[in-house]
Amino acid sequence: MRSASGGGAVHARVVRSMAKKITQKTKTPMPCVDPAVRSRAFVEVASGYTEEMAVAEANRCILCKNRPCIAGCPVEIDIPKFIQKVAEGDFEGAFQTLTEKNVLPAICGRVCPQEDQCEKLCTLGVKFEPVAIGRLERFVADRAAAFGSQSDSGTSPQPTGHKVAVVGSGPAGLTVAADLAKMGHSVTIFEALHEAGGVLMYGIPEFRLPKEIVQREIHGLERIGVELKVNHVIGRTFTVDDLFEELGYEAVFIGTGAGLPHFPKIPGVNLIGVYSANEYLTRSNLMKAYKFPETDTPIVHGRRVAVIGGGNTAMDAVRTALRLGAEHAYLVYRRTEHEMPARLEEIEHAKEEGVEISFLAAPVGILGDDRKRVCAMRCIRMELGEPDASGRRSPVPQPGSEFEIDVDVVVFAVGQGANPLIRSTTPDLHVNKWGNICADAATGATEKKGVFAGGDIVTGGATVISAMGAGRRAARAIDVYLRNPLPDGV
Repeated sequence: MRSASGGGAVHARVVRSMAKKITQKTKTPMPCVDPAVRSRAFVEVASGYTEEMAVAEANRCILCKNRPCIAGCPVEIDIPKFIQKVAEGDFEGAFQTLTEKNVLPAICGRVCPQEDQCEKLCTLGVKFEPVAIGRLERFVADRAAAFGSQSDSGTSPQPTGHKVAVVGSGPAGLTVAADLAKMGHSVTIFEALHEAGGVLMYGIPEFRLPKEIVQREIHGLERIGVELKVNHVIGRTFTVDDLFEELGYEAVFIGTGAGLPHFPKIPGVNLIGVYSANEYLTRSNLMKAYKFPETDTPIVHGRRVAVIGGGNTAMDAVRTALRLGAEHAYLVYRRTEHEMPARLEEIEHAKEEGVEISFLAAPVGILGDDRKRVCAMRCIRMELGEPDASGRRSPVPQPGSEFEIDVDVVVFAVGQGANPLIRSTTPDLHVNKWGNICADAATGATEKKGVFAGGDIVTGGATVISAMGAGRRAARAIDVYLRNPLPDGV
């Protein structure tokens, strides 16, 4: 057995070896649209790598034997293999490697927090910047789309005759549907809204994830036989039990996400001009409110907009406010920048675009005018105390530190919960105290026979890629369940 000191010596040799081999110590920079231009337009911020940039970045990979990056990928992509093919200029081979495991590579390359997953474990990152795995994934997927490539993994398998219903077309639902279809099962996705994609369509803005890319990757699922039914609200159009008893599905996967907004218990949250981030982004992203009156959905175009929160959703909302014409877009966060859960890249982009951030502050009331419209927000200064359950230091209000910000729109991005519709119409589906469905982490199985669940509806708000990982695990379990059904009463 290797001693601790021996392991350290091996690690030191690896680092010294890297220093000899690596000439480019930092990531190949991502080209971006000028902040002055992009902050007033819904154009994608990042322009993507050229072929030369991609090959240069891929050649930074040292092809280490341990391959720790794979362990950091919830959908188990063979990352070194696809990167090596990029380095060799075999872009088609890289795409086929990616799509063996990932049905949404262009999406994941844009919105997954690689810095906390695959790139966090990159061996190169021990001494230098890790390989830009996400940027390379995006490059490979975009180039494949430009050249009309299709995944070899999408070939039609022998039909099994089994039927599965998937409720929700977000990342968990799309992944479980694709995987089950590749296994030969007949899969139908039921989506409540008029377009498929879930949070990918309504939650993430055009400038971070163009909707044509979402629809392009969804069309890939339809090519392998997945059926999409939009405008179907499970719990209203059909219940979960109806899917079994009336429509003949043998298994149901619930991936409805966490879309029920939370508001703080402070005065003024019912004033005109107060939004949840969910509504604000849905109006803009899915309903194209920024094109009103060309489109049917209006939105209040505030001159001075305050967004409350520090996550990626808050960043999306405050940057959307700028693009809707706000002269001042404020982000109010009760902790410091160090504690912000948003991706560093999104924070930097927001600053570049002119977002004004107030740290260690929290709202205590929204003020309205005589027409019951927002005219100001009263806040209080905070100080960090002891760590809370998440490990972050708890913000503590400072008496006598109140101040006001003149605003005409306030957007709350302080978390979301589970919509109660499915649980209220499925009484034997167990939920926890927050209303999230209780499901086995390894399989997605619930205590209701034939029903599986995954993604934010189980975990609460998380990432796109973690929801996809849950969908993958559930697909395997559903396949086993369908091929080896338990007798009734077991």
